[in-house]
Amino acid sequence: MSAKNVYHDAVVDAHVADGWTITADPHRLTVGRRRRYVDLAGERAAVAAERAGERIAVEVQSFVSRSDIDDFHRAVGQYVVYRALMAVSDPDRVLYLAVPRAAFEGIFRHRIGEVVRASLSMRLLVFAPDTRRVVEWTS
Repeated sequence: MSAKNVYHDAVVDAHVADGWTITADPHRLTVGRRRRYVDLAGERAAVAAERAGERIAVEVQSFVSRSDIDDFHRAVGQYVVYRALMAVSDPDRVLYLAVPRAAFEGIFRHRIGEVVRASLSMRLLVFAPDTRRVVEWTS
């Protein structure tokens, strides 16, 4: 496993404040002899949580590089891979991509982001890094 993402603790705090119980940190996915971990911003780390019978895994992305499109490509790629692996190894858990509010209001609200989100039926958790709170859940 790699180091935790810069926003890992903020997203954990946001989940707890939103009524979730953290059940795995990170959440391991095993397919065949390979193990992957639902990650934080290109680094391997994850949050899995439960609330009122709902089971989720959250891939956290920071979007702190100089190129939002490069960050977007990396985030979408990881989301697609982890969702496919979860369909095999943990089909009852729903995957969300956690993104900071600035990224959501930027690249994800740009036409490119809207087209990709719709095409992939992406689920997003938008968080405020400064207040460590969930701003919005999208499906």
